[in-house]
Amino acid sequence: MKGLLTKWLDHTNLSDRLQDEEEWRREVDALYVLLSNYHGTDKLVLKASRLEALKLMRSDVLVERVAGLRKIVSDDPTVQKIPKLQEVPKLLDEIEEQIAELIARRSVEERLERVVSEKMQERHEDYVKEIKIQVLQETTGPENAQTLKRLAILEKMNTVSLKRSAFDVLRPQTVEEIVGQESAVRALLAKLATPYPQHILMYGPPGVGKTSAARVALEAVKKHSHSPFAKDAPFIEVDGTTLRWDPRDVTNPLLGSVHDPIYQGAKHDLAETGIPEPKMGLVSEAHGGILFIDEIGEMDPLLLNKLLKVLEDKRVSFDSSYYDPSNPQVPQWIKKLFDEGAPADFVLVGATTRDPAELNPALRSRCSEVFFAPLEPGDVQHIIRQASQKLGVTLEDDVPGIISEYVIEGRKANSILTDAYGLARYRNSDQEEIRVASADVYEVLRSARLTPYIVRKVQPSMEIGRILGLGVSGFLGSVLEIEAITFDGRDGKGTVRFNETAGSMARDAVFNATAVIRELTGEDLRNYDVHVNVVGGAKIDGPSAGLATTLAIYSALRKQPLRQDVAVTGEISIQGKVKPVGGIYEKIFGAKQVEVRKVLIPLENMADVPQSLQGIEVVAVSTIEEAIKHVF
Repeated sequence: MKGLLTKWLDHTNLSDRLQDEEEWRREVDALYVLLSNYHGTDKLVLKASRLEALKLMRSDVLVERVAGLRKIVSDDPTVQKIPKLQEVPKLLDEIEEQIAELIARRSVEERLERVVSEKMQERHEDYVKEIKIQVLQETTGPENAQTLKRLAILEKMNTVSLKRSAFDVLRPQTVEEIVGQESAVRALLAKLATPYPQHILMYGPPGVGKTSAARVALEAVKKHSHSPFAKDAPFIEVDGTTLRWDPRDVTNPLLGSVHDPIYQGAKHDLAETGIPEPKMGLVSEAHGGILFIDEIGEMDPLLLNKLLKVLEDKRVSFDSSYYDPSNPQVPQWIKKLFDEGAPADFVLVGATTRDPAELNPALRSRCSEVFFAPLEPGDVQHIIRQASQKLGVTLEDDVPGIISEYVIEGRKANSILTDAYGLARYRNSDQEEIRVASADVYEVLRSARLTPYIVRKVQPSMEIGRILGLGVSGFLGSVLEIEAITFDGRDGKGTVRFNETAGSMARDAVFNATAVIRELTGEDLRNYDVHVNVVGGAKIDGPSAGLATTLAIYSALRKQPLRQDVAVTGEISIQGKVKPVGGIYEKIFGAKQVEVRKVLIPLENMADVPQSLQGIEVVAVSTIEEAIKHVF
């Protein structure tokens, strides 16, 4: 910078200067011009005045002008000495050095200011851009052309709607539409209509109306003046087979769970402050109403135990190590849920196709039990006619009867009718009125590979060594064909053979029968080869075929024919007494399906016979002698 200044002053070095006063004056004038350009004229005058150098700067005396120049450059008002003439060249050289430094510093400062200004401008533009984006987001939201296009597609999809499913149309809407379950529905209503409603377990085969009965029962009891259910009481339905949960309660749609801010991620505003978020479950949604769990027997045992605790407490508690009750940032609703729990005061209604003995005893002890009966053919036909009215179709006269031969479930019967209706509609698409013909039903049955539920009905005939026994599987009764044959002439070396597939208790019943027959006839079966067979190889889990086995062997031994329209059930003791067995209701139902006219049951089971039973004669016997009077 000093070189540039020297060049501008037209000097190369100090020794080359002209040693005359005029030259020095020109140099002083040039230095004042530099200072004027550097500071500005006004600022230079103000600075000179402040330093008491204004008079010196305007003087015509060279040494005084140099003294003023020195004061201004050094920025020191205390310098009062006026230099001598011979000192002028050296002072001018020092002043030039100082001015050069000032100009150099100014250059660096200007460059830095320029860079800083540029950076500030960039930051300012970025800041303005962020502000603009924020303003756009606040005014327009997170939408853009793509999101708006997808929204338009969804809106268009919402305008397209198919008809409701056939099952929605055919689902019973009133108590009167529940067919074949009058006793069960009355029991259900009686347990819900009271001011003190009970938890309920409903047993029965699938497709007989358990779910529909629970739903319409709630709607019916809402209308009662003393009902504990409000007009808007919820009916929450869930399938027990699909209930999944985490033992850590990370997820539990039934009871509720807690979303921790780290592991599961609570809402954005809660996660930022480290606050866990409790999520209420279905038991809280059912508060004040009914929680219906279909197939409750399939639930996880641990989850079921947790549910039982909720039934006792009528609240669901939440816990999290992230919850700090002293944190002022915790919202009041979260604090209330953690401190008091979520309300869960509801009536539990569970449905199952399992045997009652297979269910949790603790659950059964808390619930009242209602049993739904299998549907009889007349019930299925009534359901078909009722469904045809809702679908707006006419039926050929034999259509309900055909369908009732193939199914015993209302849901399956409606499914067959719906398929037949669709087939008739497709074939007669140009007709307003649709008529479902028997041919349509048979075509649906063939495509579904269905076979008649009842293969053969009984006939009022007589046969030796053959009798109808009764069995039960689940909630469905069935008729067993038991036959026996004897071969004599073995002289104490005879054998008794029975199905290997039958249960051990059923085989024991055969040996009991040998003792009873010896008591009745005096004949020792060891003198005969006896073969007892259950047609179809059915497995008999209990002793209930004892009476039937004894009568079949007795008939074969005495060559006396048995009535083929009579079915029997009961355990036989070695004293010839008929002991009680289970499943009487289901067994009678199975007998009615094949048009058995008379059923023999143990005397002690007479209380199990439904009072409204029609279409079949039920006779109670206590000994083998009483039974013989009715079958021969």
